[in-house]
Amino acid sequence: MPATTPLPPYPPSVQAPVVETHFGEQVVDPWRWLEADVRTDPKVEEWVVAQSAFTDAYLKALPERAVFERRLKGLFNYARFGVPREEGGRLFYAYNSGMLNQAQLLVRDAASPKGRVLLDPNAWASDGATALDAWEPSPDGNLLAYTVQDGGSDWRTMKFVAAADGQALADELKWVKFSAIAWVGSEGVLYSRFAEPQPGEAFQARNYDQQVFYHRLGTPQAEDRLVHATPDKPSWGHAASVTGDGRWLVVTSHEGTDPLTAIGLAPIGRGGMDRGDWQVRPLIPGMTAQWDLIDGIGDTLWFVTSKEAPLKKVVRVDLSGAVPVFTTVVPETDANLEGAAIVGDRLVLAYLRDVKSDVRLFTLDGTPAGTLALPGVGSLAGLSGKPGKAGGHFGFTSFTMPSTVFAFDEDSGKAKVWEKVALRFAPHDFKVEQVFYPSKDGTKIPMFVVRRKDATGPVPTILYGYGGFNVSLPPAFSSARMAWLESGGAYAIANLRGGGEYGDAWHDAGRRAAKQNVFDDCIAAAEWLIANGIAPKGGLAVEGGSNGGLLVGAVVNQRPDLFAAAHPAVGVMDMLRFDRFTAGRYWVDDYGHPDREADWKVLRAYSPYHNIRGGVDYPAILVTTADTDDRVVPGHSFKYAAALQAARIGDKPHLIRIETRAGHGSGKPVDKIIAEAADVYAFLAHWTGLSPRP
Repeated sequence: MPATTPLPPYPPSVQAPVVETHFGEQVVDPWRWLEADVRTDPKVEEWVVAQSAFTDAYLKALPERAVFERRLKGLFNYARFGVPREEGGRLFYAYNSGMLNQAQLLVRDAASPKGRVLLDPNAWASDGATALDAWEPSPDGNLLAYTVQDGGSDWRTMKFVAAADGQALADELKWVKFSAIAWVGSEGVLYSRFAEPQPGEAFQARNYDQQVFYHRLGTPQAEDRLVHATPDKPSWGHAASVTGDGRWLVVTSHEGTDPLTAIGLAPIGRGGMDRGDWQVRPLIPGMTAQWDLIDGIGDTLWFVTSKEAPLKKVVRVDLSGAVPVFTTVVPETDANLEGAAIVGDRLVLAYLRDVKSDVRLFTLDGTPAGTLALPGVGSLAGLSGKPGKAGGHFGFTSFTMPSTVFAFDEDSGKAKVWEKVALRFAPHDFKVEQVFYPSKDGTKIPMFVVRRKDATGPVPTILYGYGGFNVSLPPAFSSARMAWLESGGAYAIANLRGGGEYGDAWHDAGRRAAKQNVFDDCIAAAEWLIANGIAPKGGLAVEGGSNGGLLVGAVVNQRPDLFAAAHPAVGVMDMLRFDRFTAGRYWVDDYGHPDREADWKVLRAYSPYHNIRGGVDYPAILVTTADTDDRVVPGHSFKYAAALQAARIGDKPHLIRIETRAGHGSGKPVDKIIAEAADVYAFLAHWTGLSPRP
């Protein structure tokens, strides 16, 4: 551990205590004023400017930073391809030549083996912070609908372009959020939106009353047709999709982040949206299980569902009669079914087996038809193909393999590289181990440990975790992580309860009243890494983002002695008020309701902001957030950082890094990603004792 150099005084964080009584307990909130929007509140803006200057000065002085930045630039500089989509004889795919701030969208015509640029987001903003988000080609391949993300916000603007010549259409759709893009023929799209927020409320107001609209190309958005809404259930959200043959509109409804869904249907006639009553009628009226549409052929739909199958199964629905007929075609197995597609005349089912991808093939009636050959131990990173069309594509990644696109044949299960990826490192220099360690209650938790093969004895280590929202952490490549590994450090990814690695039961074991299991799992991982000689005592850092930022804040409060450094990124830090901003209300599925006594007491017990323990030495902490994060509003991190700096928790630095023109993570330009990674890894290296290799 480096010698401690006394820090100058932190910039002031004025306390203006708000005192409230909840369920018999007085709760003091000294920094409530930091919840205000930095764009509109001068006091918050002044605080952000002062904190940023203080943190920037500290980080720039770290001797490790220049080495990390130089190596990160080298590791990011390789050509990257997205999984292509084929429509109308054209292939559409994302591409980054290496150091472009934003990936371009390329199209490859049937007669050409090379792609041409259809959309280049790098020309959309001088700072590179305007990104191409979702995109969907029309069924004939002649048009493309796409959404634009500005400054990292969750709000999107939908636009359209002609595939043949890149000519932009005049149509523009505003206030799109958490939306799919579903073409109805090639005449228009279905999309989801919210009402325009009140002035000044776009980045903080709670999101209610999401609606599905149909937009016919060539008409103003004001004339868009309302297709589906639930004003009696304002907390419900809705996403529209259309089966590959254009026969059925399927609306998937949800209430929060829980995977439980309701399904509504409407037939699409030959006249598309211009015919029929377009009343969406319930197929699955209640949210009692997960139902995800795979695709449809004629009057038959296929779904992945968790109904009476916690690890999920495939069900076929026959809509040809007066009453839908449900038939299980692929029963639940001992692995978690994470994704599915129909390619040609095969069901392609992607399972997660002990946190590693395993892809199985079946006929449409559920008869086993072999496996899809994967290039090693890792995870699927995208899958494309369509019913009745032979062949498809998938992406594959591992800790030592950047996402690589393969073309596959659904009959033989054979795959070959579609576009080769040139590596900027030597994969054979590293080893990956999977261990299963006991948590506090004896539950075995899987964890991947990655390090150099020539590592001898304990080395500075980062422990990463998430543990929530049914999200799995399978093997995946990260250029930033590789910079740490190349420098001689180890990286451990713990698959904590609350995630989706083992289906519903694993998720349920780490949420609401069981949330402490997640923290226990992370603490046990830290103890295992030290006890088993992976990390030295005094050389372990903990890192996590979003729900993982909450995780970091909670475990540091509970066991500050375990960690030399911590990086809570864009974290949910005030568990008593998370539901009052933007999408926070969705999270009650995992966290519980702060206005209900039983849930409130659980939340109060681990809320990072409310449980900082004065009089105990804390690790060095670098909090990171962004000014345009309207998923987890930056007020969470602002308040938490102010509380850390005011507490008596030792002499190590407790800093906050605030990115500008960025949000929760998606759409962040490469130059900002590299700068942030250089700052974070230099900080963690400095306090865990890692000397990066030049």
